[in-house]
Amino acid sequence: MSDRDLDQQLVKRAQEGEKRAFNLLIAKYQRRLARLLSRFIRDGADIEDVTQETFIKAYRALPTFRGESAFYTWLYRIGINTAKNFLTANRRRPLVLNAANDGEDDGFDALSQLADLSTPETELMNRQIIEAVNVAVDALPEELRTAISLREMEGLSYDEIAETMNCPIGTVRSRIFRAREAIAAELRPLLDTAKNKRW
Repeated sequence: MSDRDLDQQLVKRAQEGEKRAFNLLIAKYQRRLARLLSRFIRDGADIEDVTQETFIKAYRALPTFRGESAFYTWLYRIGINTAKNFLTANRRRPLVLNAANDGEDDGFDALSQLADLSTPETELMNRQIIEAVNVAVDALPEELRTAISLREMEGLSYDEIAETMNCPIGTVRSRIFRAREAIAAELRPLLDTAKNKRW
């Protein structure tokens, strides 16, 4: 049984009133959702609150979930919208990358490889690269920042991102390309790469 099939069964059972089934979905996705939300929200307590609010909204909207998309894609869309509403209500700027991550990020493999080198020079370079990526991602428009975070940090496919962001796949490709170009432009001076090369 595939992961998606298992989720669909749990959703069906939760829709029929079995609270334990929804609790299993929470246990499965709570940490991943919180990690996604940490790309937008700075404070740990706020991340917990928005994560909890996302699950509450998902539970209330569960009767309307028809299974046309994967459950986690649907949940991520609710989470992103909840985070946007939270940031708007509190007039806060989103966080993008954290230099002291928990080691579970799937994306930006080049940065994690740099972290394995232990000389003071490479540690300084690593901090500078992380800071440059933060600046570049923080400066991105919201839709580019969301697309690149879903792709590079959460590892979602282009199709899944299109479902999550409720836009055509071509738009997703364009947003990710533009985000990568902006990040590459910020890293170019540090990595001493030519203008026609990304890295």
